[in-house]
Amino acid sequence: MLFSRHKNHLPSAEEALKGRAEPGFPVPERHTVLDHPLAGPYPEGLLVADFGLGCFWGAERKFWQAPGVWTTLVGYQGGHTPHPTYEEVCSGLTGHTEAVRVVFDPALTSYEALLKLFWESHDPTQGYRQGNDVGTQYRSAIHTHSPDQQRQAEASRTAYQAVLTGSGYGDITTEILPAGPFYPAEPYHQQYLDKNPGGYCGIGGTGVSCPIGVAKADG
Repeated sequence: MLFSRHKNHLPSAEEALKGRAEPGFPVPERHTVLDHPLAGPYPEGLLVADFGLGCFWGAERKFWQAPGVWTTLVGYQGGHTPHPTYEEVCSGLTGHTEAVRVVFDPALTSYEALLKLFWESHDPTQGYRQGNDVGTQYRSAIHTHSPDQQRQAEASRTAYQAVLTGSGYGDITTEILPAGPFYPAEPYHQQYLDKNPGGYCGIGGTGVSCPIGVAKADG
């Protein structure tokens, strides 16, 4: 992974790279594992969830292996720079985190189940790092697509903080905020660990189980 002196500082909109008006590369047509389209619009009835939990190669694999997930893709989210490149994100000058977009069937799984997988698949107390990966692009994040997702995410954070504290961990640093633009990453990043089974995966959890049933959906 690339590093710079900006890795522990989130840039303001004025400090961020300007980016570009259009993407500089295409999005691959289909998922290499699930064989569904990567880009939307998605079939009626499917829902979208966005998560940042460190290097997106291993993070994406966690979610494509989960029951009820229809497709996944990796990208950049939460910053200022439109249509960034990987090198720009790694510079620390875009404000984006490495994110995974998870498209799921609510008849087969739940947002709550995805939250549980999210919390248990990384250490959300590490701030601008995840393990040996250091930088703002590795920060923990949940970008929500509805008020109910926001409520469930916040409730799950509260519940998980309690069990983490009891296990000797510090405060959760995960940002939870309404989703802004999601910029798909370069084609070679999509399903990277399917194409490169022996490739780097920096994803690792705390070993502390996240309570289930902590954030029931409305209605």
